[in-house]
Amino acid sequence: MPARIASARLSWVALVAGLASVAAGAAQPPIIDRNAFFGEVQISGAQLSPDARFISFLKPYRGTRNLWVKKAGEPFSAARPVSLETARPIRSYFWSRDSRYLLYVQDAGGDENFNVYAIDPLQAPDAATGVPPTRALTNLKGVRAQIYAVPRAKPDVLYVGLNDRDPKWHDLYELHLATGQMTLLRANTAQVSWWGFDNQGTLRLAERTTPAGDTEILRVDGDELRPVYRCSVLESCSVHSFAGDDRSVYLTTNQGTLDRSELELLDVGTGAVRKVESDPLGRVDVGGAVVSDIDHRIFYTEYADGRPRRYFHDKAFEADVRWLQRRLAGAEFRLDSRSADEREWIVTAYSDRDPGTTYLWDRGGHALTLQYRLREDIPRAALSSRVPYEFASSDGRRISGYLTLPQGLAARHLPLVVWPHGGPWARDTYGYDTFAQFLANRGYAVLQPNFRGSDGFGKEFLNAGNGEWGRKMQDDLTWGVKALVAAGIADPRRVGIGGGSYGGYATLAGVAFTPSLYAAAVAVVAPSNLLTLLDAIPPYWESGRRQMYTRMADPTTPAGRALLVAESPLTQAKAIVTPLLVVQGKNDPRVNVRESDQIVAAVRDNGRPVEYLVAPDEGHGFARPINNLAFVTAMERFYAKHLGGRVQADVPADVAARLVEITVDPATVSGAASLEGALKPDSQ
Repeated sequence: MPARIASARLSWVALVAGLASVAAGAAQPPIIDRNAFFGEVQISGAQLSPDARFISFLKPYRGTRNLWVKKAGEPFSAARPVSLETARPIRSYFWSRDSRYLLYVQDAGGDENFNVYAIDPLQAPDAATGVPPTRALTNLKGVRAQIYAVPRAKPDVLYVGLNDRDPKWHDLYELHLATGQMTLLRANTAQVSWWGFDNQGTLRLAERTTPAGDTEILRVDGDELRPVYRCSVLESCSVHSFAGDDRSVYLTTNQGTLDRSELELLDVGTGAVRKVESDPLGRVDVGGAVVSDIDHRIFYTEYADGRPRRYFHDKAFEADVRWLQRRLAGAEFRLDSRSADEREWIVTAYSDRDPGTTYLWDRGGHALTLQYRLREDIPRAALSSRVPYEFASSDGRRISGYLTLPQGLAARHLPLVVWPHGGPWARDTYGYDTFAQFLANRGYAVLQPNFRGSDGFGKEFLNAGNGEWGRKMQDDLTWGVKALVAAGIADPRRVGIGGGSYGGYATLAGVAFTPSLYAAAVAVVAPSNLLTLLDAIPPYWESGRRQMYTRMADPTTPAGRALLVAESPLTQAKAIVTPLLVVQGKNDPRVNVRESDQIVAAVRDNGRPVEYLVAPDEGHGFARPINNLAFVTAMERFYAKHLGGRVQADVPADVAARLVEITVDPATVSGAASLEGALKPDSQ
């Protein structure tokens, strides 16, 4: 065994030993009600208005998550609702720069065709609704609005893109909040995927993908777009924000000889670059920077290692944050919003065992005022430690991720659930994870590996996943299971797998390509046929098509089609013997419902057990709490039946009824597609 792998193995064994003693140190805690994990959040998403007069937040109103507002100094009991969404919860929003409006986007049933809405929270409420009127700033069906800039220098303006002329490309508009007037600035005939504005709200940059998949950053010179920076399809580069001089931008890049991305300054006029910082420990990509909205200096840079790390560039801000950290008693934190003068901030403290505790931080006055605890009904002391871990892959790579062991049980022969992240070009990070905590409370160990192809660990690690869906990427999950079995922690007869999006694909690949490894599988919005997946790419993802072809395989070539067929779980559906639960949103624009239909029909036709849930009012993942509760109720029972964990016996009547409504009899499913003939010339 190479010394590097031996060292990683020893450190991992030491970590597991420590976890084992923690896990077995007390009796198993009581079952936590699934509603505490997945039910409607009673209060969340606090934002401070730029003038610091108001705090807004999300809270149910008439049965759906809506916007509420209170004066900054008032108790939450004095807050009033200001929106009335009835079908779909508001999930994110922001204030206009002048504090006049609350703005949010909303789609229809998860179709991801977002429109932009505005509310004047000081306007008198309507007698019938109890809230001020909501204005649709964009109001187009089948069109996806996206917001490019909210300029501080132009507080009444949003710069937005609309793909109403061409569904693949967004034209650029200037939108005035007070009147709703929209002015076309650029018809997007140059296949631009992003527009960049400087600190004065002036259009200065654009970004597009070349036919080869390379990324070009372009300077806007009147009607001309002139390239100033470029990275290849196997590299990444993106603009963070303009620096204070408005001549340079902060750029994250791994161009050329760089492996892990670093922060650089790019001169927009000349294209010259200067390094600002890379990871001092040389472990991960730069995660970003927190920058002043006033003079655009960097407060600190961030790195998502096993736990987050920060490096300060501003001594005064560092002193203030050190004061804050002492008050938060070692918890991690994030800065959620700030006043225009950057004196007051909304801060959320969190840990692996705390979903979040939100405060108002008076930075200038050194005061910290508790606002609320997110999901307060969850007993923090009953949650499990979710800790960084590492193990060696089949070919000697260091695979990092997170391991959660159930509290109160000896770490010996536990049922295990592998829960790979989506993306796959994403990663798991430190902090509270709902699925990990829910499953751990039910008695499962939970493994969340950052398999090759995950981002954040350098481009070599990312590119090691190219062409490896269902192969080496899947192998990394298998070797994580083997490591836990070898350590005596996991019972090899009670290993399950589950996840959403790419995690759902990995679930199907796991039971199709390693059928003896898993005893239960839960696949959520999961691709089953990579040919039909790529064929159904939403038109507004056109700029990313070449990157997907490069990282997966090119379906326009015989070799690419052959690889996609080989990597599709549908190809090996006859090998699936593991009990399978498939979960899908009917309106999913990314993973079409036929992906789930195909695998359900194929497994059914092979005479193997499969259960199927389809929510008619959801897309790529579930937004409505009632649908999430129905899904996790089915998942909890399913894992308990096949892996032997605990299950909450009682189910509220509305959840039980919803579960019946979204349950589909596999016998009624059509659409099992055959991949036979996919490689024939006339099928291309």
